[in-house]
Amino acid sequence: MKTKIKEFRARFSLTQGELAEKVGVRRETIVFLEKGKFNPSLKLAHDIAKVFETSVENLFIFEDDAKREHEEHEYRTHHRSYIQ
Repeated sequence: MKTKIKEFRARFSLTQGELAEKVGVRRETIVFLEKGKFNPSLKLAHDIAKVFETSVENLFIFEDDAKREHEEHEYRTHHRSYIQ
């Protein structure tokens, strides 16, 4: 799973420790989430999204979704002249 936590933390000027405190986890949990080494529980994903005033789907990208988006982009780019 990919995540935009680091990007959102920068927008909201939050450190890993500050975010961790807001959602009730250790800073290391945020580190692992940002590195894609830990999949959050649904509750934790919801809590983090709530801090950033966004949806879980906008904050976390499942690998299958990311791969599909990439493949669709490649297809559209490669077949642009045929689509018009």
